[in-house]
Amino acid sequence: MNKKILIVEDEFIVANDLRITLKNAGYQVCAITDTFNGAMQAIETHDPELVILDIYLKGNRTGIDLARVLHEKNIAFVYLSANNNETVMEEAKTTQPYGFLVKPFREKDVLVALEIAHYRHAHSIEAKLRKEQTLQVELTNIMTSKAGWEERLQQMAAILQQAIPFDYILLGMNNAPEGHNCACSFFRLGFNEYQRIRLAELSNVANIQPEQLTGFINQMITNEPGLYNLDAFETLCARVPEKRSLARKFSLESNLDIALPLTKGSIFLFSFYSRRPDTYKTEHIQLLQRLQNALQLTIDRLIAFAEIERLTEQLEREKNYLREEVKTTANFEEIIGSSYNMLRVFDLVTQVAPVDTSVLLLGESGTGKELVARAIHNLSPRKDKLLVKVNCAALPANLIESELFGHEKGAFTGAHDKRIGKFELAQGGTIFLDEIGEMPPDMQSKLLRVLQEKEIERIGGRHTIKVDVRIIAATNRHLEKEIAAGKFRLDLYYRLNVFPITLPPLRERKEDIPLLAGFFAQKFSRKTGKAFHGIKPEAQEEMMRYNWPGNIREMENIIEQAFVLNDGKSPLQWGRPLINSPETATSSPTIITHPRTLDEVKQQQQDAEREYILAILKETNGRVRGAGGAAEKLNMKPTTLESRMEKLGIKKNHTPKTKENGN
Repeated sequence: MNKKILIVEDEFIVANDLRITLKNAGYQVCAITDTFNGAMQAIETHDPELVILDIYLKGNRTGIDLARVLHEKNIAFVYLSANNNETVMEEAKTTQPYGFLVKPFREKDVLVALEIAHYRHAHSIEAKLRKEQTLQVELTNIMTSKAGWEERLQQMAAILQQAIPFDYILLGMNNAPEGHNCACSFFRLGFNEYQRIRLAELSNVANIQPEQLTGFINQMITNEPGLYNLDAFETLCARVPEKRSLARKFSLESNLDIALPLTKGSIFLFSFYSRRPDTYKTEHIQLLQRLQNALQLTIDRLIAFAEIERLTEQLEREKNYLREEVKTTANFEEIIGSSYNMLRVFDLVTQVAPVDTSVLLLGESGTGKELVARAIHNLSPRKDKLLVKVNCAALPANLIESELFGHEKGAFTGAHDKRIGKFELAQGGTIFLDEIGEMPPDMQSKLLRVLQEKEIERIGGRHTIKVDVRIIAATNRHLEKEIAAGKFRLDLYYRLNVFPITLPPLRERKEDIPLLAGFFAQKFSRKTGKAFHGIKPEAQEEMMRYNWPGNIREMENIIEQAFVLNDGKSPLQWGRPLINSPETATSSPTIITHPRTLDEVKQQQQDAEREYILAILKETNGRVRGAGGAAEKLNMKPTTLESRMEKLGIKKNHTPKTKENGN
């Protein structure tokens, strides 16, 4: 093994115990120190592969300060601390550690944490290299697209967005060729959607004189690379009035500037701005410098091609727009949203999709985790293979192993035939493990073996089967608490949590509610054949006040219910009151009569369900089974539908009359 490890710990006994443990396990402890400065000197001298790091050190600097340096230097580190202060823990999380050990610790925990840290670090390096290769390919591919100069600049900005997030970007160059603007900027409106702002327009928008703006751009082109976060950005804005004007106009709080030379003596400026105060890091400048050759080639060719294609610019712009529309629809399907929280999710999806990194989707029930998993798969190189979904909560404990890994004929009572498991079915594709927090502990260890060894064994089988499957897991549980309670394995958690994506609940993205409501309304308008005449103003207000504990799934159900009860001639109103819990409610909806008891709520829901089924039966002339029957229209098994009909008092083969349906 012989991997070099630096121990940064202010308790000598703890540090010495760690040294003995690591030495016995085959690691090389290159140094032990208890201060920030001592650690920096050891890093320069020994170049460790991994650092075990206490949060509190001797002196004025903490382990969190050192962690930020380690992150910049791309050195993996694992925290070791007895501190459980929530504020400190949250700050420690922002440094993106590769693991966390709590004192007192077991020897086994240390070794497992280090193994996982090495695995994650190696995987992250590989992912970064692949990401850079992908960016280079995408940048050079711009040259083959038939679009004008500014459209290609926009494409380049969209590609860079994958690695360097921005809400506004200013691109400019000196010695611009005739017919080219010396600068152009793009303001981000949504996922892969930008508003182009030319120099003259920017002068009006930001209230900056044209000659002043040109001088400002030329000055930035001659400056050294710089990044400005938090107080540094405020100081910059106080010193440079043009920056201050841009910051005020677009609500910007951080900035990164870098100018790269072109082959013919010109210099090209990239000026990124974000609404977050701490977005930019040294690694972003380093990335742009590594991409310099690809960017030079791209921009030089863009200048050469732009003049040739200028006459067809308008036509090609329209084609490019349609192409991007199709791409967005195909990639994200029914994921609706333009809020900042959802744009962040979209960014993470596009970043992780091209690589085989395991993804853990977190969030409350009904937030659309399955749709995000499908988007990741569809954007990945595995898109031509299967995406296989497994609901860990829906499978009985005694069947889940057979469902995942398959079984041989005669392996157990009832195994009359050989069965292929979900992992084999997903070979070369993706497996989506929904509700992973519900998986039984014994199956967690078997799943961990699959992730480590990349092989499975059918129940009753005599040999292992190699599998090439990407893992996407999802849960609405707080896995850290499950680990503390002994219900979820720590090592499995770290294997799955390589790239976490948290989906925001609907109450945290209320600006998306009208978009979602319109989407579902159009969907059920087509499904029911009823025209959509909008939503009543009172219902809209109620919808915006409601906190949606069931999230998007609840909204879909409520709008479907509203369509069932709607006559197709008037705006929608809700079939049940949207009432927040007493702690969060600010006002009581008044558009419909509220049920007074839980039984009345259940009865109202049953009545709505009965009306909906009767409406579908009317369309099928009372036929339940077969092609075009009610079960097919409702996407239900015939036996399930017949059971629901019996419970709701609907007679089989009953063709509802107009009067019965209230139509």
